[in-house]
Amino acid sequence: MAAAGHSEEAFEEVIESWLVDHGGYLQGSRSNVDVTRGVDTAELFAFLGATQHEAWSRLIALHGGDPDEAQRRFVDRLVGQLDERGTVDVLRHGVEDLGVALRLAYFRPASGLNPDLEARYQANRLTVIRQLHHSPTAKGRSVDLGLFVNGVPVATAELKNPLTGQRVGDAMRQYAEDRDGSDPLLRRCVVHFAVDPDQVMMTTRLAGRDTRFLPFNQGTAGPGEPGGAGNPGATGGRHSTAYLWESVWARDPWLDLLARFVHSEQPEEPKRSKAARRQGQLIFPRFHQWHAVRALAAHAGENGPGHRYLVQHSAGSGKSNTIAWLAHRLSSLHDVDDRKVFDKVIVITDRRVLDRQLQDTIFQFEHAHGVVARIDTDSAQLAEALAGHEAKVIITTLQKFPYVVGQVGELAGTRFAVVIDEAHSSQGGDASTHMKAVLSGGPDGPVAEIEGEVEVDRDPVDGQDEVAAAVEEMVAARGPQERLSLFAFTATPKARTLELFGPLGADGQPTHRATHVYSLRQAIEEGFILDVLRSYTTYATYYRIENAGLDDPEVDKRAAAARIAAFVSLHDEVAAQKARVIVDHFRAHTAAQIGGRAKAMMVCR
Repeated sequence: MAAAGHSEEAFEEVIESWLVDHGGYLQGSRSNVDVTRGVDTAELFAFLGATQHEAWSRLIALHGGDPDEAQRRFVDRLVGQLDERGTVDVLRHGVEDLGVALRLAYFRPASGLNPDLEARYQANRLTVIRQLHHSPTAKGRSVDLGLFVNGVPVATAELKNPLTGQRVGDAMRQYAEDRDGSDPLLRRCVVHFAVDPDQVMMTTRLAGRDTRFLPFNQGTAGPGEPGGAGNPGATGGRHSTAYLWESVWARDPWLDLLARFVHSEQPEEPKRSKAARRQGQLIFPRFHQWHAVRALAAHAGENGPGHRYLVQHSAGSGKSNTIAWLAHRLSSLHDVDDRKVFDKVIVITDRRVLDRQLQDTIFQFEHAHGVVARIDTDSAQLAEALAGHEAKVIITTLQKFPYVVGQVGELAGTRFAVVIDEAHSSQGGDASTHMKAVLSGGPDGPVAEIEGEVEVDRDPVDGQDEVAAAVEEMVAARGPQERLSLFAFTATPKARTLELFGPLGADGQPTHRATHVYSLRQAIEEGFILDVLRSYTTYATYYRIENAGLDDPEVDKRAAAARIAAFVSLHDEVAAQKARVIVDHFRAHTAAQIGGRAKAMMVCR
């Protein structure tokens, strides 16, 4: 769609036209929106009538046979549930009124084996409304675009055009200063976007001047490629941000995002209100998270098991959520013939204590008992989860990885997706030795018996390195396995990691590149991590600074010499001395920064 005109109005028209003509949307009407209660009642009842006629007829009967009374009472019930449970939970699980359960949306099933569910999915009514009035009191206030699912508001967007002197920052300020987040329409929404032709920012909560926006950009090199903050330049007369409405807001990916990405993160300390405790803080995926999960799942669905994928996502990328979303999707993934791709998904963390954020995220999507198995006791529990039919996602520790490999070898016919957190290279160690024993028979040979799990009695980071090396040993020794796909995550891949986990080229040789990248540069430029090299000081430089004061008459030479001697004296453990200098410097000068939350990095040979 070519970029039309120079004003915000023309920008609105470009987006609305694409969504209606190509994106599977209907053009909504402002007159149908109940601003006071925050729903589009006409679209709501059009959806209910088309998909749940019998249930709705029963509800009318329970309300005395009066359709108008039934509608009024149901809207009251819906509004109360939206306030108490939140929009996402209501869309996913529906509302019960006088014992009659009604769905507010139908999401696409994992397979196409049930035509009735597919038909109901197609009956969803997605609408876009321009200049959506949102305030019950300030009648003239409106947002440029509102997106609805079956009458329930899910997103708004403020659009700006640099040719009129405004950019995405002005849209962010408009949300923070001129939009009352307590207005029913705005607080119902899952996300709010600030958009101009070059940049996209988003937030899940409008809180006045405390509103925090996050980037929702592809990166300057394009999605999944190593680049910086922002988007590739516009080409072919299209806006740089056209991916937002063409790839994200389009009907199928947008419903998929609402169904399988957005989740609630509960605070450690309970909030005051019951509704706040139930809803928690909404987590909306950043663009690289959304794109990586969908791209990896799409390739696995088309090509089946037996492949390997390396996800190079920098620190600050939100890796735990990405892994959780990917694991959940892989657990129900079907191929084009509606056959399940993986029987089990095994998530292997880099710590003894299981990552609770990872577990809680997966649990929100699966309510059936036993679907997610937490392996937090012994290897017998792990063996039961691997062999049983109930658990689809198994979360375990790296220390149990050798045992997992042994079990995978024995469970003939079972297809596995193994998601590995921090698969980076290292030297050998106890875990690597055990892994070599497990793999001593080669791809088709016998699996050695071991004691269930590897005990690493050193620092957790050392243990992580040792078992990461063991993971690489598995790939190197066995090569590709037709029943097992590896999804390896790391922020810092070494050459060996790229060779073993990166995708193969057309010639069957390693490409030595990651499958999907969210670069360190992009994370720094987007403000998710600090550029530590800006404050980098070598030990030699620090010594010269300290030594410069020896000839200063105001310096106590005896005290200065003693300090410097402590820094550079020829001790048997010079490395320990240098480490102490760095740590002391951190404590004295840096620890109090960033509100007492500053961190330091020590770089050694």
